[in-house]
Amino acid sequence: MDGRAAAVPVSRAMWKVNVFAASPLDRVAHRRADAAWLAERLTHPASRFVPVWRTRSLIVAGEASRAVLLDPDRAAALIAGGAQATFLGQAGEAAHFALDLSHLNEDAVHALGHAAEAADLWAIGATLERDDAAILAHARALVTWHARHRFCGACGAPTAPRDAGHVRGCTDPACGAVHFPRTDPAVIMLVTYGDRCLLGQQKSWAEPVYSTLAGFVEPGESLEEAVAREVMEEVGVSLTNVVYHSSQPWPFPLSIMLGFTAEAAADRLVIDNVEIADAKWLTRAELRDPESLGFRLPRKLSIARHLVDDWLALEP
Repeated sequence: MDGRAAAVPVSRAMWKVNVFAASPLDRVAHRRADAAWLAERLTHPASRFVPVWRTRSLIVAGEASRAVLLDPDRAAALIAGGAQATFLGQAGEAAHFALDLSHLNEDAVHALGHAAEAADLWAIGATLERDDAAILAHARALVTWHARHRFCGACGAPTAPRDAGHVRGCTDPACGAVHFPRTDPAVIMLVTYGDRCLLGQQKSWAEPVYSTLAGFVEPGESLEEAVAREVMEEVGVSLTNVVYHSSQPWPFPLSIMLGFTAEAAADRLVIDNVEIADAKWLTRAELRDPESLGFRLPRKLSIARHLVDDWLALEP
């Protein structure tokens, strides 16, 4: 992407990189309260603005899609018209801001040019260059958080953004509560038993997809406990040897997926018919040709698919 340096604070070689992770931006959190610096960055010619329209990202579609970025002149006109800019970070001299355009109608979004298309990041994430995918996910998550926290959870008064959009403060002086962006942790796990792995199909899925089991972490629960509880609730299987794999930012809407592998103590399944339509043990040979069995694996962009592919690659 134009104006970006490949400057990642921590080496990507240090972890298993999932789509939407390993952003090239340095978040420079100490600058968020520096009003003079932010004002200068908003107009600096190297700065770039990442449009988000009603949870959708603006892209130029293609075999290799790319993010639409706006320059400061175009962004200034949109901000004057009501768009909210939230600082994301910077790469080299290029500060990046999320720009919420949800107040515009669809024709106005297309009028931005660049052959812009408002796309669902979940649908097109795998077609994006890795840095674009990470930055668009970051922007989408922060814009979604702002949209869902316009009122104080303590007293109900309106809130207003502060610290370059990384805080919302209650506008009622009698309350003064400060609200920070939240990310909901969810565990996702590939369970194995011998030379088979366990995949399930949720009732809410319209397509015949079998994926790893997953669920949200509950209050007062460790990640390992959440893994064991979710698997027991959904398929009635006890686990041993729960091991962390990797994580994935998941802005659909405000989650992070924490990936694990685990071994089953036994292979008998007791399927929860509330959320799970079906679950089955599958061999590597079956997973290499799932269409012949009438189902698909999860999309390439997901950590669920990363877990499955890593397990497939372990075969001698």
